[in-house]
Formats: sequence, C-alpha cells, structure tokens
Amino acid sequence: MRVFYSIREVSALLKEPETTLRYWEDEFPESIKPTRNERGVRFYKEEDVNAIRLIQYFVRDCRLTLDGVRKKLKNNQESAVKQAKVVLRLKNIKSELLALSEALSEVESIP
Repeated sequence: MRVFYSIREVSALLKEPETTLRYWEDEFPESIKPTRNERGVRFYKEEDVNAIRLIQYFVRDCRLTLDGVRKKLKNNQESAVKQAKVVLRLKNIKSELLALSEALSEVESIP
C-alpha cells in the first residue's frame, strides 16, 4: 500500500476527472485534506482516497446532491461508510464474475 497518491493517480483509480476531485476537495474540506509540496502539488493519503470514494458513492450511485452528501456524512458517517464498503465489494464481485464469464465463453468457443 502506498503512502501518497498524486491527483492524477487518484483520478485514474476512481475514474473521476481531476477537476471533480478539486471541486470535491473545496466542498468537503473536513473530509478531504491532501498535503501539498512546496510547489503546491496535491498528494492524497489513503484516508483522503477513501473519503473521495464515499463522496463518489453518494453522488454517483445514490444520486445525492452535495448538500445531501453533507447531511449523510454529518448524521451517520459510520453507517454510510459501511454501506459504501458493501456496495464497493459487490461491484468488485460483479466485475470478477463478468471476467470469469468472459473467460468461460472463450474456453467454450475453442474447438
């Protein structure tokens, strides 16, 4: 596990534009706190990446507004984190099953 991630790496990892990450950083300064070097380059810790994942889950999957996300995080962050982790695990399982299905289709098509 890495200690710091650049904004480009986080963007690629979460498939979110860098501009969105910067915007969410401004909107949720209590949750996303990247460190910056002397040139102002952002470096995200694992906890920042997890906070972004949680915000991403609420915005993209639950279709909440940013105000809705704030309320959700304020009212019951622990429950929200558990819910997001379960959904992330299910998405990973789905992608693994799809990959297995493709592999089986390829094997079955071999004469």
